[in-house]
Amino acid sequence: MLDFNEKKGFMCDMDGVLYHGNALLPGVAEFIEWLKEEKKEYLFLTNNSGCTPRELQQKLERMGVEVSEEHFYTSALATAAFLKDQAPGCSVYAIGEAGLFNALYDAGITMNDIDPDYVVVGESKLYSMDTLTRATNLVLGGAKLIGANPDITTPLENGIAPACRALVVPIEMTTGEKAYYCGKPNPLMMRTGLRHLGCHSAEAVMVGDRMDTDVISGLESGMSTVLVLSGVSTRETLKTYAYRPSVVLDGVGDIARMARRQRAGL
Repeated sequence: MLDFNEKKGFMCDMDGVLYHGNALLPGVAEFIEWLKEEKKEYLFLTNNSGCTPRELQQKLERMGVEVSEEHFYTSALATAAFLKDQAPGCSVYAIGEAGLFNALYDAGITMNDIDPDYVVVGESKLYSMDTLTRATNLVLGGAKLIGANPDITTPLENGIAPACRALVVPIEMTTGEKAYYCGKPNPLMMRTGLRHLGCHSAEAVMVGDRMDTDVISGLESGMSTVLVLSGVSTRETLKTYAYRPSVVLDGVGDIARMARRQRAGL
């Protein structure tokens, strides 16, 4: 059994783990209180590229949970960091929300809808036939295709919504070009997370609700993994994968409760 008290750092997904839409999930406040009490290093990772770290901090604050801004890292930041490393000062045609645009601007990347080096796609409420058509033709014209993350869906309070990959696939199918995805389970995002935590992978735990992004990214990075059933995955979907998480729990509140029982020797 995984002893959470022995672990130094925790990386935790957000959508389907901490909240659904604007609804905080049960046990989240208890889990965050435990992280603070035990002085654990922690980082909340999200493949959703739409929000900035400050907006995510404010979102949790509105739900009654206090977490400072430096504890958030998004696929938008991972995408901007990748492009800055690969092609400093490049230009992009971007489809996305404030989180993606802010990250790109902060990395010194400019917007260009005529002859960009890259087409970058994240979650976007403004995605339309016009933006899809422009992105498709720019890729056909030589721009490289980047997806902020490979998630097909994201959980809502009363269902699901199409996520980044669902928006990228029509461009891939139309152009015949495959996108490079920067978010989980890309090891680049996980290595950045471990550097933020100041942890070796053996000292860290990855917590998430998706087998195909959260669990596989933690597993391949050498971390212990926790699958929570508060989001996308179920015990039935778990059976379809060749790999397994270290622990399966109903929600993150169970981590704090298990850790306290383990410390008490129960």
